[in-house]
Amino acid sequence: MKWTNWAGNQVARPETVADPADEAALATLVRDAHIQGRAVRVVGSGHSFTGAAVSNDVMVRIGRLSGIRSVDRDAMTVTVGAGTPLWRLNELLHGEGLALPNLGDIAYQTVAGAISTSTHGTGVRLGGLATQVRGMRLVDGAGNLVTACPSENPDVLDVARVAVGALGVITEVTLSVVPTFLLRAVEAPMRLDRVLGSLPELVGENDHFEFFWVPHTGWALTKRNNRTDGPREPLPRFRGWFETTFMENVAFGAVCRAGRLVPSAIPKLAKALPSSGERTYSDFSHRVFASPRLVKFYEMEQAMPIDAAAPALTEIKAMVERKGYMLNFPVEVRFTAADDIPLSTANGRVSAYIAVHVYKGMQHEPFMRDVEDILRAHDARPHWGKIHFRGAEELSGLYPRWDDFMAMRDRLDPDRTFRNDYTRQVFGA
Repeated sequence: MKWTNWAGNQVARPETVADPADEAALATLVRDAHIQGRAVRVVGSGHSFTGAAVSNDVMVRIGRLSGIRSVDRDAMTVTVGAGTPLWRLNELLHGEGLALPNLGDIAYQTVAGAISTSTHGTGVRLGGLATQVRGMRLVDGAGNLVTACPSENPDVLDVARVAVGALGVITEVTLSVVPTFLLRAVEAPMRLDRVLGSLPELVGENDHFEFFWVPHTGWALTKRNNRTDGPREPLPRFRGWFETTFMENVAFGAVCRAGRLVPSAIPKLAKALPSSGERTYSDFSHRVFASPRLVKFYEMEQAMPIDAAAPALTEIKAMVERKGYMLNFPVEVRFTAADDIPLSTANGRVSAYIAVHVYKGMQHEPFMRDVEDILRAHDARPHWGKIHFRGAEELSGLYPRWDDFMAMRDRLDPDRTFRNDYTRQVFGA
């Protein structure tokens, strides 16, 4: 069998593909693999751009470990199967009158995959998805079931919320939730220099703020999402389809394909991206946070101290102009609160994230290496599920609690059942 990820830049040919029906079957599978000295990796929706899920030995799918297991309205938590896609979880929670307090702008990932790679949304007073984890169950490297919650193995919970699949196979997760809420979205273009000069106000005065610099132009597309008591005023159905599905995917995809065929035309094509106009609407939070992504790309994203966002982006812009890179995808900038998770990209610091994208099929490595060189100088940490070129020696110096993670790995998977080339790259073994 040949497996590829969503972007097509990672390929695996596993000897065994398993789709266990339940937690017990999964534990048996891992136990047998451990005894036989085989390597196990879990694949979710394949939305990581790194080799995190790649396995040429045993590849485990956890799609059958899906759905809501229980809802605790007193504690405001929900326990879900780890293989539940975020888009499906959003629908199920909405049916219960509940929602996740924050989300990223893509909802294709599984719950396990999203928390394991430190996936996040934007909002300087809110952490990434892993900060919402209140408990989990996982299968360790010997096939044992481990419960991790505040009253049982709290040290495991502390570390395993972001673990890149290297501590065990997560089977279920307990997440904090909030009552369903509305977001009022204001999306408008601004001149990039104005955005960068007003970042503290834009970030601090909005519940959720992000922007996209359009390369080869002086424009940024801004998004401000704020909680509102209503009324609910979603985009009209046709306008919503036309703007989010047709313009942002179908038409944008055509522009990208044209740019791939004639790269020198990209600066002119960039003007086809919206640089004028504004839209305002309000809807249930999960319908505002996430949007369709039909145009495929390669992505690098790295987190840095929030004060580094403006100078780092300014340096990237100058580098693009100096080296003549032709970029047909906007550069995204988001923000999150600090947290205390050992391998979280926001560990110990309020963070800004800069994400660069290259259309699928176009050369991306030279550009991304140049971006990484700039971000490295700003103490940036790479997203575990997005392209980067860092190794364990460098990464270990970026995380104050690196040794806590490595000690937990030695405890839960001393024989490295959950190994592959990527874990060897980022963890050194």
